[in-house]
Amino acid sequence: MRHWNVTPEEIGKHYPCQDHAAPGDELLLRAIDVDADPATTFRWLCQVTVAPYSYDWIDNGGRRSPATLTPGADRLVDGQPVLGIFRLVEHDDRQLTMVTTPRAERLFGRVHATYLATERPGGSRIVVAFTVGAHGRLQRLRRRALAWGDVLMVRKQLRTLKGYAEASARG
Repeated sequence: MRHWNVTPEEIGKHYPCQDHAAPGDELLLRAIDVDADPATTFRWLCQVTVAPYSYDWIDNGGRRSPATLTPGADRLVDGQPVLGIFRLVEHDDRQLTMVTTPRAERLFGRVHATYLATERPGGSRIVVAFTVGAHGRLQRLRRRALAWGDVLMVRKQLRTLKGYAEASARG
């Protein structure tokens, strides 16, 4: 499951997480259309610094991810924790790029991620790009397991963030 719901153009694009990856790391992509402007969608992407927005009973100790925007969540600082397994390494007004913490890297291997809000006619699109280490037998096994598990978790996350962004855009 290298890619989910992405266009050929998105597959051919370069993502900031690739600048932090090692040669040979594999790129995994997930995407979803959002009927909200890119600024609203990006503001909801910033919420991943607060909660996972996927399956809360797995990723959030049963606590529900906030259904409203958390004040200040869009004041991003490089180095801040994200999703409990990453730290933010770069950001701008449309993307967050992060790398695994040393503790998470022992479990998942080396992973880098970019969450990106792009413009499309009538709204925006969220693209999530991951680079995953693929060197050696253990890394390849981790990559396969991560790709399948990740597509389920990130798909749920993207659908949840989409719903909240669209509700915000409707007022």
